[in-house]
Amino acid sequence: MSAMMSALAKLVSVGTALLTVPLALHYLGVERYGMWMILSSLVAMLSFADLGIGNGILNTVAAAHGREDRTAMREGISSGFFVLSMVAALILLVFALFYRHVAWHEFFNVRSLRARAEAGPAIAAFVMCFAVAIPAGVVQRVQMGLQQGFIANLWQCGGSVLALIAVLTAIYLRAGLPWLVIAFLSGPLAANIVNSIVFFWVLRSDIRPSWAMANKQSGLNVIRTGLLFLLLQVAAAITYNSDNVIIAQLLGSASVPLYAVPERLFSLITMTATMALSPLWPAYRESIARGDVEWARRTLMKSLKVAIGYAAVLAICLMILGPWIIRLWVGEAVKPPILLILGLGLWKIVEAGGLALGMFLNGAHVVKTQVVFTGLTAVVSITAEIILVKQIGVAGAVWGTFFAFSLFSILPYALLTPKLLRVIERQNGAIK
Repeated sequence: MSAMMSALAKLVSVGTALLTVPLALHYLGVERYGMWMILSSLVAMLSFADLGIGNGILNTVAAAHGREDRTAMREGISSGFFVLSMVAALILLVFALFYRHVAWHEFFNVRSLRARAEAGPAIAAFVMCFAVAIPAGVVQRVQMGLQQGFIANLWQCGGSVLALIAVLTAIYLRAGLPWLVIAFLSGPLAANIVNSIVFFWVLRSDIRPSWAMANKQSGLNVIRTGLLFLLLQVAAAITYNSDNVIIAQLLGSASVPLYAVPERLFSLITMTATMALSPLWPAYRESIARGDVEWARRTLMKSLKVAIGYAAVLAICLMILGPWIIRLWVGEAVKPPILLILGLGLWKIVEAGGLALGMFLNGAHVVKTQVVFTGLTAVVSITAEIILVKQIGVAGAVWGTFFAFSLFSILPYALLTPKLLRVIERQNGAIK
């Protein structure tokens, strides 16, 4: 249910975003629409602003749920909520101190008087909505930890629709760019706030965040786990998102579309596999906490077979049909080399297996080891990409990532996982 609702939420989110593109472009004009796009891209770039604490809350809730320990669950939720509230307050304070001292129009590099006047207020609207959204998103992590991700995704669908309605209203009222920013961001934010009220005050008041239940030890545990997840996210982002930068630096920006367009097509495999596998993370955490290691082992093996098989079938189809699809999609502007298409197909199959293993390791709370190997993978990947791009062109980017990930992530995880399962079994046997 969580996987299906995640797919629906993604579909609605992408659909509403596509609908706003022509409307906003026509209404704002090219220059102010460029500002809108920059602010939209910042949402993804600032996804690390919660310092990984959201993932720490998820693991804490899932483990406590497995032990049926409501006290530990509420302490973790309360401590995490107030830590994230302090993070949000700090962001707002720092922004307020620097706001008047920054020429925001230079950040956007805009020239028209209206765009220059709206630059500062638009940034301020963005930062305020973004900061409030950090603690408001706790409810989603709690629901995922309780394996009720379908509820969080349902509310996310509602937020996307609300954002579209708000943007249409702002355009109808001829509002300025700052109001459009508020309209676009307020939909998901309002959905999270209402979700929090319904969930914590009506459905599960027994685990509602409370200052009295927050304590130093729970807060430190959530922060410690969160920082490890943050390091893991940063290392993974460097590994997966450095390709275009390396190609632009070595071959020029004109070569980037030759890689980016087919990579976007093959990324459908990763996106759909992630939707299907993500709900297993809290399920692994709960099963291990309950001592049901056999379920975790059985599910891991099944998820590996399904993920790799699914990715292989889709990758082979795209390797065969990819050039034709790309020609139909963007015309003759992009003609990817066969070596690139082959590399993308193999990489997505290996990546799907890595996703299945990663969900298990996250659920087993093996984060430090992942940070080490993912960091090593990032360093080797970037080095290999630089060497191979110089030697074989844009295809070198994906082959560098493929070799680095296979040798320094997949291989160690494949060797580590059976030993980890045996250790967990011995620990549960000792406890019993």
